[in-house]
Amino acid sequence: MGAGAGCGRGQLSLPSLLLFLALLAAPHSTAGQLRYAVPEELEHGAFVANLGEDLGLDVSTLSARRFRIVAGAGARQHLEVNLENGILFVNERIDREEVCETGGTCLLHLQLLVESPLELYRVEVEVLDINDHAPTFPWQEYVLEVAESAVLGARFPLESAQDPDVGTNSVHTYQLSPNSFFSLEVQTRSDASKFAELVLERALDREQQRTHRLLLTALDGGVPRRSGTAHVLVTVLDANDNIPAFDQPSYGVSLPEDAPAGTLVIQLNATDLDEGPNGEIEYSFSGHAPPSVRELFRVEPRSGQVLLKGPLDYERTSLHELYVQAKDRGPSAVAVHCRVLVHLLDVNDNAPEVTLTSVSTPVQEDAPPGTVIAVISVLDRDSGDNGRVSCELSPSVPFELRSSFRNYYTLVTTEPLDREAVSEYNISITARDMGSPALLTRSTLTVPVSDVNDNAPHFLQPSYSVYVMENNAPGASICSVSALDPDCQQNAYLSYSITDGHIHGMPVGTYVSINSDSGHMYALRSLDYEQIRSFQIQVQAQDAGFPPLSANVTVHIFVLDQNDNAPVIVSPMPRNGSVATELVPRSAGPGYLVGTVSAVDADAGLNSRLSYQLLQATDFTLFSLAPDTGELRTLRSFLEQDAARQRLVVQVRDGGQPALSATVSLLLSVVETMPQTLSDFSNFSLPPEASSSSPLTLYLLVSLGSISFTFLLAILILTAIRCRGMRYPWQGDGCCCCPRPRRSPDGLKTSNLAAQPGASVAAHLDVPDGGPPGYCYKLCLGPESAQSDFMFLKPCSLPRNNEKGPGNLPAAGKRSRPGQPLHGPKQVRWAQGWHCASPCPLHPGVSPLSPQEESGTGPHRGWGQAVGMLHWDSSWGKAGVRWSPLPTTFCVH
Repeated sequence: MGAGAGCGRGQLSLPSLLLFLALLAAPHSTAGQLRYAVPEELEHGAFVANLGEDLGLDVSTLSARRFRIVAGAGARQHLEVNLENGILFVNERIDREEVCETGGTCLLHLQLLVESPLELYRVEVEVLDINDHAPTFPWQEYVLEVAESAVLGARFPLESAQDPDVGTNSVHTYQLSPNSFFSLEVQTRSDASKFAELVLERALDREQQRTHRLLLTALDGGVPRRSGTAHVLVTVLDANDNIPAFDQPSYGVSLPEDAPAGTLVIQLNATDLDEGPNGEIEYSFSGHAPPSVRELFRVEPRSGQVLLKGPLDYERTSLHELYVQAKDRGPSAVAVHCRVLVHLLDVNDNAPEVTLTSVSTPVQEDAPPGTVIAVISVLDRDSGDNGRVSCELSPSVPFELRSSFRNYYTLVTTEPLDREAVSEYNISITARDMGSPALLTRSTLTVPVSDVNDNAPHFLQPSYSVYVMENNAPGASICSVSALDPDCQQNAYLSYSITDGHIHGMPVGTYVSINSDSGHMYALRSLDYEQIRSFQIQVQAQDAGFPPLSANVTVHIFVLDQNDNAPVIVSPMPRNGSVATELVPRSAGPGYLVGTVSAVDADAGLNSRLSYQLLQATDFTLFSLAPDTGELRTLRSFLEQDAARQRLVVQVRDGGQPALSATVSLLLSVVETMPQTLSDFSNFSLPPEASSSSPLTLYLLVSLGSISFTFLLAILILTAIRCRGMRYPWQGDGCCCCPRPRRSPDGLKTSNLAAQPGASVAAHLDVPDGGPPGYCYKLCLGPESAQSDFMFLKPCSLPRNNEKGPGNLPAAGKRSRPGQPLHGPKQVRWAQGWHCASPCPLHPGVSPLSPQEESGTGPHRGWGQAVGMLHWDSSWGKAGVRWSPLPTTFCVH
């Protein structure tokens, strides 16, 4: 057997290419799908179609929308899509005979999927056959035995040539080499295939020619035409007068596809009128029976039974065509042929197949109803009702199936999802056919629900109350807050923080801190009950979702008191570090109130409850001390033998555990008459150690100083405003605070306040000779007010006793050296018209008063002490007084 002339495998001639290009000129769209045609054996990259243009898709978004061909598991990807231009091209060489084993139209069914939104397209690509195979015969040489008694017109079927191509490219005709005895007739089967029969045209004579050699050529209908040849050797046999005959030339039988091997398909019967071996008939397949038939069926040679040999499959082939021949055993036996058509009956032997074409999981819990979760394809290889499939879901799930194409469904949501209620759905998909009995397939699809930050954190308690003992160690944990978030992963990760605020004017962050991960709170400082007894803070818990959600809770912190403050005795207070003294008249009777011992305790409750006790006494029978009020009274009258000085030690104890106490020593002097002096019991000023140890007292002092400073500042501002608006000379009791030209010596000279270099700030006051009496000149000056110039004039009464005239003042013409204090006759003394409104301490360098004046027996008793120092300055143009203030005020009359 040889191959005829033709093109090499996989190559196309110019006419063939023009034919295929004509078929590809326009795509066919049928029933919502596209159909293209492409010839087989094209090289990789060959153009098939422009899907982007035909489907109306934006080519620039194909890659982002994951445009792709959905292929089954294990299927070869013959075609592929270029995502840059949307062109469908050949991915690998397509052999139509390999892809479609049976004849007929060869289609490649493509399922195209594009996402965002999810869309499904169906495309059919018809693989067109090219003439790439030449017809071939099973044997290179075929031997045909023909009896010499064969009648004219006898037909002898020849072995058929096989051509894998289809249509016009398959076996189209047969040709026989020229001879004088046989002709060739070409027959057509029901499947349009061709086979050849030799027709006896001239009687044979074995004695003249025993064999005849013929050349049989099979030609296909392709362009260019291909051919195959086989040699036929015709052997002339001696005559066998009768040949077998079948009851009918063609038989038809139906057989279920699930029939087991060995099933009787048909009982054939042929008769031969000869006797003996010439009448014994043997059955077999004809030579042109295809191999697929020989694999499925077998023929019993003696009985003529056709039996089933292999498994049948209706879905693969629904009709089998068998050719059986009957031949006697005599010499020169002639074979006769019949055709058996086996029709297969479909049986519901294929369960539906469920394929998840595309799954979009997980699905967000805020996905709206109608969101597509998956595309599901269902296939049943059976036919009729056996191939009709219905799908259903497991009950009580918020999903449903919607049919988009035949045997295609989309799984969509029907209601909003809540991950906190159900975090994952196991959806059972049941596919059931309509056969009897019905077959079904269950497939489970797991759909996880992804979390959305839709739940704010919530604390385990609506508020927290924390009790902390004062004097706690800084950095110690005081409590812990905890919150929960029903979301998951990042949306449930909580961080704790303290919101901004102030506690007694200080940022809350200086008092407490919180661990952002655990919620543990720590005190950053040691708390003092006496300073702060309670405060509250706002703690915020915020998740890490987007956008973040948060919740607040109030934490009340109560500071518990601890007995950490000893009592402080505020009365009596010892003077100059010595014991407190008090005078008691000897004439005092029983119950005479000597004084009251007063103490304070900064603690609270029992820790501040004070009790008084007399620890030591010169005579315990003479005095008693009230334990609750601290009143010191006499128990009896004084006797002559009682000591004139009584020493007492008083203890003050609080009620804390352990108790703290303080003591004070009293020295009582028994006198005959009581002088007009202030006793130590009336001095309620706190000692330095008590002031430093009592924060409350410190706060009071600071507040008092602030108020005094504010008041003084307001007075200065008001005075400056008033003086700035006045431009009149001094008259009567008015005030002049602004610089003015100097007046005559008879008037009031301008006050001039200036800072002296290298010395402290000093005020210069020019006192005119015979200045207006009866007025007090009050200078108010800060230590750094170098540019201030103020003078306050106010009338004040003259002292009534020991009045002295102005002659005690130095004359205007008498001056001392600059910076020299007044000594001897030039020293200014407390004379008539000089008065200080408040007691002032003595300054170093100021001459003290006389002993009589200091003790209060002199003429100026009760006027106070020196407030400054007056100096004469000879550098002035006239008599002047330079005043160096000790406090900030002095008075001149």
